[in-house]
Amino acid sequence: MGILNCTPDSFFEGSRIANTEIALKKAADMVAQGADIIDIGGYSTRPGASDISETEEINRTLAISKAIKKEFPEIPISIDTFRSQVALAHLDQGVEIINDISAGQLDTNMFRVIQQYKPVYIMMHLRGTPQNMMDHCHYEDIVNDITAYFSEKIVAIGIDQIVIDPGFGFAKTISQNFELLHRLAELKSLGQPILAGLSRKSMIYKSLNITADEALNGTTALHMTALQAGTQILRVHDVLAAKQCVTLFNLLNKN
Repeated sequence: MGILNCTPDSFFEGSRIANTEIALKKAADMVAQGADIIDIGGYSTRPGASDISETEEINRTLAISKAIKKEFPEIPISIDTFRSQVALAHLDQGVEIINDISAGQLDTNMFRVIQQYKPVYIMMHLRGTPQNMMDHCHYEDIVNDITAYFSEKIVAIGIDQIVIDPGFGFAKTISQNFELLHRLAELKSLGQPILAGLSRKSMIYKSLNITADEALNGTTALHMTALQAGTQILRVHDVLAAKQCVTLFNLLNKN
């Protein structure tokens, strides 16, 4: 899953997209490198990011998703939003996937929209909001708590096409992120595909005392670990490197 951030303040500068023309070029590059899904977001969810209106989020993303859908009809489009009205605007245009960082908890209408349209629904683990999530990092047992969270959400939404994202970097300290990755295979008990969003995150660059721009090598190392734990989808800034990692993982495990 290749990331297209239609925002001015995403934590990784290389993923920021300013207009439709640039977005189409970026999408073309990702498709050429082997992207299976393109994930479009108009709301920055980095810790402490500014809030924006639903209208602004739609204005940032809708024309871009339409253009990419027209240019690359064979590539599923994912919309990264926790707002039901943003999801609805894109679902009405044929978008196949909604990627919700809050699993419905930041917009009580989201589940109704998903139940009506029945897209693939990616639900992520989050506590609090993007603005205050780092105040909510206490867990009795991080994997057990996340498993219970998803179990409740899966029952509540009652649809078949669910993907779970444990939410690396969201309401989790660096040490908690590494514990979660170490125990990621335990989430297979939920019986749903797993998505890992590790790309260039602070658990990598802060641990290595580098910048996000320098974090590709560390990202690839953790991607292999995630694949070995049973992850089916990697959400990435660098499609070619991730695709190569997946190819080598598949070669290691073909027998």
